[in-house]
Amino acid sequence: MKHVIVGTAGHIDHGKSSLVLALTGTDPDRLQEEKVRGITIDLGFAHTIEDGIALSFVDVPGHERFVRNMLAGVGGMDLVMLHVAADESVMPQTREHFDICRLLAVPSGLVVITKSDLADAATIDVVRLEVQELVAGSFLEDRPIHAVSARTGAGLADLRRTLAALARSADARPAAGPPRMPIDRVFSMKGFGTVVTGTLIAGRLSVDDELVCQPSGRIAKVRGLQVHGERCDEAIAGQRVAVNLSGVELADVARGDTLTYPDTVTVTRVADIRLNLLPSAAPLRHGARVRFHQGTRELLGRVALMERSDVQPGAPAFARIHLEAPAVLVRNDRFILRAYSPLTTIAGGVVLDPSPPRRGVRTQAGAARFARLAEGETHGAVGYALIEEAGLSGLPAAQLVGRAGVPWSDREHVVAELAGRIVRIGGTLVSASRLATAEEAMLAAVSRHHADHPTAGGMPREELREREFGRAPGAVFDHALQRLVEQGQLEARERVSLPGRRIALSPDEARTREAILQALGDAGLTPPDRGTLAAGIAVKRDLFDRMAELLVRQKEIVRVGDLLFHAAALARLKNEIRALKQNGANATLDVGAFKQRYNVSRKYAIPLLEFLDSERITRRVGDVRQII
Repeated sequence: MKHVIVGTAGHIDHGKSSLVLALTGTDPDRLQEEKVRGITIDLGFAHTIEDGIALSFVDVPGHERFVRNMLAGVGGMDLVMLHVAADESVMPQTREHFDICRLLAVPSGLVVITKSDLADAATIDVVRLEVQELVAGSFLEDRPIHAVSARTGAGLADLRRTLAALARSADARPAAGPPRMPIDRVFSMKGFGTVVTGTLIAGRLSVDDELVCQPSGRIAKVRGLQVHGERCDEAIAGQRVAVNLSGVELADVARGDTLTYPDTVTVTRVADIRLNLLPSAAPLRHGARVRFHQGTRELLGRVALMERSDVQPGAPAFARIHLEAPAVLVRNDRFILRAYSPLTTIAGGVVLDPSPPRRGVRTQAGAARFARLAEGETHGAVGYALIEEAGLSGLPAAQLVGRAGVPWSDREHVVAELAGRIVRIGGTLVSASRLATAEEAMLAAVSRHHADHPTAGGMPREELREREFGRAPGAVFDHALQRLVEQGQLEARERVSLPGRRIALSPDEARTREAILQALGDAGLTPPDRGTLAAGIAVKRDLFDRMAELLVRQKEIVRVGDLLFHAAALARLKNEIRALKQNGANATLDVGAFKQRYNVSRKYAIPLLEFLDSERITRRVGDVRQII
């Protein structure tokens, strides 16, 4: 069965709830205060089946004080019924609700002239003309206008047929891919725990699904599902759903949160947007504080305009919005802006990038970026622009949905479309041209390092990565290095070098190298410190340090703490200690026994014993070492 969400809109006391009751038999006003005062305060819900189509009604409040509640319900509408009372005609909230529906690009709808029993035919004709004037040039311009009475039932049969026809032609919401359900109500039921409701705007939900509640990031499991008050195992996009959650407490979830899978939406405090200022609004200035409404969430924020001048009423504009709390956004999401004070709707628009880079928007580059991201670009073009902009950090493939707005089912198609222009490295997409430039920079850096440090034997891998790849994922650096190795342009071990590049020593360096080896070989387990050793072989300290580091890399000498030992002397020590256990001697050593056996002072005994521990020849237990 096809499911369609029908929302109400209109001024207070224009018969929205009464009409929903007449159409469905369910009173959408569920709060006691609503029944006492005779007005809708919060969202109400009801459903019916017309001509084999399930119609879920979202009844919104009409009072200007509760527009924020109205906005929490309008985002998931497939159709809107704009209500105008025959005895009052078009009123201020009629206009504001209509503006909101138009700015949010509600796909379709109709106009209902309610309370027809309270006006004569001539008055209804006048109201019809005023309604036609209001909706001229909009998505409701050529839509039906029905005069009805919820009290007498007049016109309801025709209205039902029109609703069924409009619902039949409404586009189905995408059921493939991850679920996305903005939460509009949270409550607790005895014996069940936390229950949330909302319109499932994409994907499917199944019992036992593990979801993430954004922006908090809390993990929750679907314990049960209800659609139209009936338990079910699965809910699909376009349905009003009640979800019983386990793993979260009532206080952990709130209206405005979104249920989804990990990595499918963007949790952000900054977004690049395109907005349209209403003709009735005052000019919008740079830095203005506004109320940002998207889905069921309301946040405060400030707009940074791309243009240097204020946005004039009725004009479009590009801007970056800085929010005071996290939003849950996907590219192409629609939103509404309301003034901070007084509380009036001033603009609406679309999200271009829910996670823009930290770059200025009031620059030539910023203007060019907005133009690239503007609606009308293909998914591939937008995806490539974001991938190229990310540089060597790349764009996680999962973010093609959230940041680039690529439909879930088209992800692999877009990646295939960009073949040759991007490289897929694990789960990250990187610009092929940026990667090629980085590989050239790697070759140049290694070549320079050889020239500047002829005795180094190559550039340390980590130094090369930090210098040329910065904070890019390690897998991207490894991929680029492996490509150059496979092409024979680099050799990579602990150090990265050009092929066949050998260490070239000057005569002084060669003599110093041999002198260090000789001195340490003669010293055995009691070598002098570095300064004394350099003075003993009569070389400058910088030359000595350079050759000592070379010998350490070549594993001919070993650094133990601040001391240098000949590798052969330490190898003999390891063999002798192992032999103690094999010969059946005492399998333990203490510092005193070690000093006596090798005729060394504590200065040497402690670092040598710690060296034996690190080599797993001994293991310290209290004040003694056990020979392993």
